[in-house]
Amino acid sequence: MKCLLLGMWTWVLLVLMESGRSIGCLEEERNALLNIEAAFNWSYALSWHNSHDDCCGLQRVECDNTTSRITQLDLSRARHRISGPFFRERERSRPWVIDATLFLPLEELQVLDLSGNSLSDLNGTLHLKKLKRLDLSGNYLQRVPSLYKQTSMEAQNLSFSQLEGVNLEVLDLKGNNLVNDALTGITRITSLKALNISYCEWDASSKLLEGLCGLRNLEELDISYNHFWGALPPCLCNLTSLRRFDVYNNNFSGAIPSCLLYNLKSLEYIKFSGNAFEGSLSLASLASNSNLEKLYLNGNRNLLEVNTEEPTWFPSFQLKAFYLSNCVLNKDANGIIPSFLKEQHGLRRLGLSHNGMTGNFPSWLLDNNVNLEYLQLKGNNLSGAFHLPSNLTLVNMSLLDVSANHIDSELPSWIGSILLNLVNLNLSNNLLKGRIPSSMGNMKRLSTLDLSNNGFIGEIPETLANNCTSLYQLKLSSNKLQGQMLPRNSHLSSLQFLYLENNRFTGDISPGILNSPHLTVLDVNNNSLSGTLPNWVGDIQYLSVLTLSSNLLGGPLPLSFCNLSNLLLLDLSSNNIGPNIPPCANVSVIKFLHLANDMLTGHFPDFLSRASLIVTLDLRHNSLSGEIPNWIGSLLNLKVLLMQGNNFEGLIPLDLCLLKNMTILDLSNNSLSGKIPPCLKDLTFGNNRISPNSYATLHGWGDSGQVYVLEEVSFRTKDRVESYKGNILKLMSGIDLSQNNLTSFIPPEVGHLSELRALNLSHNHLIGPIPKTFSNLKNVESLDLSYNSLTGPIPPQLTELCALSKFRVGHNNLSGRTPDRKNQFGTFDEASYEGNPLLCGTPLMSCDYSNHEQETPPSLNHTKEDDSWRETFLWSFAGSYVVAFLGVVLFLYLNSYYQCVLFELVCKLIRSFLQ
Repeated sequence: MKCLLLGMWTWVLLVLMESGRSIGCLEEERNALLNIEAAFNWSYALSWHNSHDDCCGLQRVECDNTTSRITQLDLSRARHRISGPFFRERERSRPWVIDATLFLPLEELQVLDLSGNSLSDLNGTLHLKKLKRLDLSGNYLQRVPSLYKQTSMEAQNLSFSQLEGVNLEVLDLKGNNLVNDALTGITRITSLKALNISYCEWDASSKLLEGLCGLRNLEELDISYNHFWGALPPCLCNLTSLRRFDVYNNNFSGAIPSCLLYNLKSLEYIKFSGNAFEGSLSLASLASNSNLEKLYLNGNRNLLEVNTEEPTWFPSFQLKAFYLSNCVLNKDANGIIPSFLKEQHGLRRLGLSHNGMTGNFPSWLLDNNVNLEYLQLKGNNLSGAFHLPSNLTLVNMSLLDVSANHIDSELPSWIGSILLNLVNLNLSNNLLKGRIPSSMGNMKRLSTLDLSNNGFIGEIPETLANNCTSLYQLKLSSNKLQGQMLPRNSHLSSLQFLYLENNRFTGDISPGILNSPHLTVLDVNNNSLSGTLPNWVGDIQYLSVLTLSSNLLGGPLPLSFCNLSNLLLLDLSSNNIGPNIPPCANVSVIKFLHLANDMLTGHFPDFLSRASLIVTLDLRHNSLSGEIPNWIGSLLNLKVLLMQGNNFEGLIPLDLCLLKNMTILDLSNNSLSGKIPPCLKDLTFGNNRISPNSYATLHGWGDSGQVYVLEEVSFRTKDRVESYKGNILKLMSGIDLSQNNLTSFIPPEVGHLSELRALNLSHNHLIGPIPKTFSNLKNVESLDLSYNSLTGPIPPQLTELCALSKFRVGHNNLSGRTPDRKNQFGTFDEASYEGNPLLCGTPLMSCDYSNHEQETPPSLNHTKEDDSWRETFLWSFAGSYVVAFLGVVLFLYLNSYYQCVLFELVCKLIRSFLQ
């Protein structure tokens, strides 16, 4: 009987063990869970109090199958939170603290995850002897919570190993706000094997990291995405157990300690990218490291010299990922491709960009690594043919980027049969020629294709336009492609971004784009498209960027154009779409509008009064007339206003002064009259903070996310028209009021526009002096006041304008001396001052008229013809004087009355003189 009972009991235990279910947790642990849930405000993510299961059956709880004690507790993102930046900031300002004693009953707890709860602190000591993994990432902690009880031994500064009850092996503090002394608490946890303190907003010297050198058991250390600066502490070379070491995206400088490579023989993953390391580094230091799988050395600002060739060495490792970019590679070996890669046969990802590598395209990399997924060789000096082995099928390859090299062959006709699963292909900015292979139609997964800035000819293959239904972005700009811009039967159903500018496409705008219902960007600038904008253009409902400039398109625009309600950028410049734009045009969200050289007539377009978000307005070189409307002051986001070469008249409206964000104003070559408004001083003209994407609109996606194509603006300065784009446009500011009928004085207030870089007031009727306040234009590079009626001297204070490179005051009535030849004024020649007869001094004639031997003043220059003319003048003047005198004497002799009057007048004068 006893044997039977023993057997049954054994069977029950075995069934329970096999089932993986516990027999129920301790009551004190269940109560602890309910108290923890209450501390989390009865979060719906937990809902433990509504469950009748035992502890071990609850969600987010795991128990030991034998003891039924809780061993793992997942409280990640369990607190009620409201999303959005405003609420996150409010959470940050209203700290949330949880009592650490709530976890004390969970004595067997080994894993505790408190990540993502906006936690500010743990109140008390989290004294869990069995705790091995603690995840506190994504909170607002400033310090490491107390993980041990202080003892009298600690007070006596005994060794860390004598601290009580700390067995923690993994500590994740990623994404907190740790203060500098927080590392003191971490360095005491000598049991740590993995430590993550990335994204903690540290801005401190690398010496702060020296305390980590005592964590001899560390196998993983991640300090990426902080602001540590200075050299890496050499004592890190003592962490001989390290398998993973990540210092990505800090500000580390100096040399990479070579001992990190040859001492740490257990390293499997090294990431030194995104810093400012310098000096030289030899990869031969890694020769004896047989565990290395991933090595990242990219993005060190071209300061780091990497040598892969000397001395001769043979790797004992097989890499899976190798990134080496933006460095000086093999300086003494003419930038050859690292030869040790010929011994690598397991590569999955390889990035060798912007290293100045020379030689032919390394097709052997593809032969040796048939499982390659990612190959990036952009920005080098590779040349020759783009050779792809025809006997390979690289089914794992998803990205191939060989852009910005000197490859000068045709593409292999079988490219689409080898790279069947390619997702991203970028061969732009090379010297490729010939036709686009029709086999590209086999790339059914292709998402982005960039062949721009090459010499491709012929038409877009129909197989590409029909079969690549996953194509998201197609960029064929700046080639010699011809024919129709897109085959009529194209079926690019996923296409959102289409760039075909700077080619030779002809005919009308292809209706094939209607088969791309999600099209967002259509750029066909600078081709030879003809006809009119088709009526069906209004059916492309998601279109946000439409650029058709420099074609042969004619007007009028169809009324369906008014259905385009999502346009952010519209460029129809240099066509013949006039005489007007449909007044129903939907411009409610438009930011950039270019209608230059379009033969527009009539008054300033009224529909623009609805363009409240507009940033750039370009109406140059049309035949618009009338006055500039006062409502223009309601376009408060306007930064660039270009209206050169029209027939606008009347006064410059004072409402322009309401456009506080203005940076470039061009009203030149019109018929504007009156005064220059002094209130222009209220405009910023570069003295405001422009957001990074103020001049940008979303155009596509790159390898790492969104790509913004920046607005481009043309503006005349320094006697030439310049195009400004990207960061240069954000820095540019200027005013051009030249070639109008402006009168009166130049307002001194204009001199307060201290950030102005170009000012042109030439060819007007301005009078008075040059304001002395112009000396405040510290950033001005071009100043043109020529062809006016300005008077007085040139203010000597202008010599303080050290940025000035073009200065024109010619053809005025200025007088006095030219400014001293110092700073930039030492570079200006006679052309800057010509046409001012009363102006003298270098580089004009000298103002020292007494020095005839050195220079002859302009007023004393004479010839023999001048002497003859002077003698004739004197003889004629003397003869006239004698005839007049005799006439007066004869008149008095014959008229007795005037004799008496003259006599009395003389007597009065004599008496008054004697008195």
